Amino acid sequence: MHFLGPDPTRFPAIDETDEDGIIAVGGDLTPERLVQAYRRGIFPWYSEGLPILWHCPDPRFVLEPATLHVPRSLRKMMNRGVYEVRLDTDFEGVIDGCARTRRPGQRGTWITRDMRKAYLKLYTLGYAHTAEAWLDGQLVGGLYGVSLGHVFYGESMFALADDASKVAFATLVEWMRGWGVALVDCQQETAHLARFGANPWPRARFTAAVEALTQVPTRVGKWSLTEGAS
Repeated sequence: MHFLGPDPTRFPAIDETDEDGIIAVGGDLTPERLVQAYRRGIFPWYSEGLPILWHCPDPRFVLEPATLHVPRSLRKMMNRGVYEVRLDTDFEGVIDGCARTRRPGQRGTWITRDMRKAYLKLYTLGYAHTAEAWLDGQLVGGLYGVSLGHVFYGESMFALADDASKVAFATLVEWMRGWGVALVDCQQETAHLARFGANPWPRARFTAAVEALTQVPTRVGKWSLTEGAS
């Protein structure tokens, strides 16, 4: 097992990842280290009280926005405007909603206090973003993730109302597609992401794509659907 030192740019080679998808242990969650990790297709995932565990699973579940499939019933809901979708207006609300969501097979949350602080910092710097579903002035679902170049790395989502997170996700992906995002990292396979058209990629294919797609400029700063594609 590789233990990370103080240099935020140093990570092991991807082929040194173990059978559980863990590539390294330790280090910190500074913006510099997180950006370097994501550029390599690596993300942190651990529980409170444990050292930071850095992951790069094989295969990797990904969605290409160009081939996004929106189920007919969901498209009808989006067209009716059941939810108001906003970007980057309540990052704390979204990450806290994700942390409170209980998931099958999980005890507690992997969104630790340090993780929350780290992604709030990335949001402040313009690298982390949310898509939010609002109903009658209340946040009822959404997701957050990190954007680098033409890759969006999805981290977590939650819903307090039917299909709220799905509407937010589909709206975000369609919007990002308009300005060139070519890959959405879904990390692990889920049934609802598969219905959107996500597929497993071998790790080598994923990391090669990320290396190329993160060479283009990153759209830093707060996002807004009213800006349109550019």
